[in-house]
Order: sequence, then C-alpha cells, then structure tokens
Amino acid sequence: MVNIDIIEPIDAVITWVNGGNDTHRIKRQHYIELSDKPLHENAVNPHRWICNDEILYCLKSIENHAPWTRKIWIVVDNITPDLSSLSDFLKSKIHIAYHHEIFVGFEEMLPTFNSIAIESMLWRIKGLAERFMYFNDDVFLTAPLAQQDVFVGQKTVLRGEWADYSHLEHDSAQQENPAKFNHYMQINAARVMGFSASRLFNAAHVVHPFLRSRMEQLFTDHQKAFLANISYRFRDLRQFLPQGLHNHASICNAQAVFHKVNDYLHIHSGQGNGRPSEEIWSLLYPVTKTTDIKMLCINDLPQLIALIPDVDTWLSQAIGDF
Repeated sequence: MVNIDIIEPIDAVITWVNGGNDTHRIKRQHYIELSDKPLHENAVNPHRWICNDEILYCLKSIENHAPWTRKIWIVVDNITPDLSSLSDFLKSKIHIAYHHEIFVGFEEMLPTFNSIAIESMLWRIKGLAERFMYFNDDVFLTAPLAQQDVFVGQKTVLRGEWADYSHLEHDSAQQENPAKFNHYMQINAARVMGFSASRLFNAAHVVHPFLRSRMEQLFTDHQKAFLANISYRFRDLRQFLPQGLHNHASICNAQAVFHKVNDYLHIHSGQGNGRPSEEIWSLLYPVTKTTDIKMLCINDLPQLIALIPDVDTWLSQAIGDF
C-alpha cells in the first residue's frame, strides 16, 4: 500500500493584515461608517487588525517544527509583511496570495475586513495543495509536529470537544457578548451540515486541517450560504465558521479522526487580567519543559507582554532557534 503522507504534500495557509497601516485604517473606518446598523463589538474591536509581528513567530515555528510543509501561503489584502529577518530557506517556501486573487468572480465583496469571509475562500488559492493547514497568525507550533498530527491520509485530525450550545441560541445577552461570538459561528456551521446546537463539535483554537476539494464541494453544495458568508465586510452573527463547516462535513463523511490527547494551549484575550503572574506562568511552563504541547494560541500577545514583560523571550524559546 502506498503511504499517501509520503507522496501527497501539505501546505500551510496564514491570514495576515496590518491594521495599523494608514490606508487600511482609513478604508476600514470608511466602511464602518457606511454600515446601516451597529456592528458587533467582536467585528470592530481594533485588536482584530493590530499587527504585532506574531506572524514571524508563526512562520518560524513552522520552519522549526513542521519542516515537511511544502509551501506557506500568506493571504493579505494588498500590504505584505516584512519577512527580511527570516532565513533564506523559510523565504523560499513563502508565497503571497492576495484577496483579489481568491475573490475572483466575487470582486464586489471587496474590500473585506472580515476574517470569516476570507477563510471561506482560502481553498481558491491557485497552486494550493489538496491538503493544507490553516493558521491564524497568533497560533504557533511549540514542539515537533508530524504530518499524522493533522492528517491521517485524507482524514482530518480534529481537536476540540462535543458541546451543547442550545442554551445560547435565543439568549440575546449572550449574542452581544464578544467572548461568545465564536460559539454562534460554530452553531451556524454545524446547522448547515444538519447538526443541532445541542450536539456539535466545538473546534479548539489550533491549526485547522482542510481538504481543498472538500471546501470546493461544500461551496458548490451550499453556494447560497457561502455567498452570504462572504458578503459581510465585518464579522456578523449570521455567519458560519468555515473550519467548523469543514469539520462537520468531515464527520458526516467519516473522514475525521478525533485527537484524544490534549496537546494544545489557548491563552485567551484578558485571561491574565487581575491574576498574579505566577498563575499565568504555571499555564505556560509545560510548553518549554516538555514536548506535550504542540500548538499554542495567544490571542493578545501585547496584553500578555504587559502582564509578563519577558514572555516574548519565553515565546522565542518555545518556538526554538528564533
């Protein structure tokens, strides 16, 4: 039997934006003011677009811990990150994909300031491998990652848990809660695939495996839902989470493997507020002392640095050879 993991490559895709750029900031504010109704706090929080060079940590972590990655695609609007500090080996793997390229045929949806809309179209990157890993730029690898940690042949390896979110469906207060926004995106994604809010798979904040052909088929089968998803220039409660849709489609097709070991850590925005630094360090400690934690998500690195000033040095150690 031929081992598909040897002959079929895996790419990485990272979405990135420099929201501090004057052109982006002015354009963004213009479209915020054009909105005919108040936008959700999760949609317009400035932290969503702030560039703190997390992408450099993300890229270096892929080089160190997943060197088998064939290509790394960085998806941008029209501003590209400064990659001059990276090694020539890593630079040779990096390719830039622009919004106007992945939205070909749907140019009226641009400009978009909505990561969910962009994630809905990643599968349209020209030259993208059939199997690819999706990274937010605040997700890092902190220990060696094997191909089988994300794909078992054509099956995607899912990290997360089964959840009951039925109590949120009609709770207007929770709908306004920015911390619960992702839950509603998961509910909407599960519903498209016939799952109820009372039992859905809640994906963790990790590296997400995708099959390009599966997303293409989902786009064909649920084109109305996709067109609605990419029509919102800013995040909206009516959207579905693309990785959530792909996860539930994989489950329906018996093409998912549930990862049983907790090998990831998620530091939420505001998680350390009002807590002694020792408590935060107790969460971070295992990352550099063992290889048990392979994926780390830090939603607000500057906030964490403000609480623990030398955490950036620690992160460099966690990623390795920065």
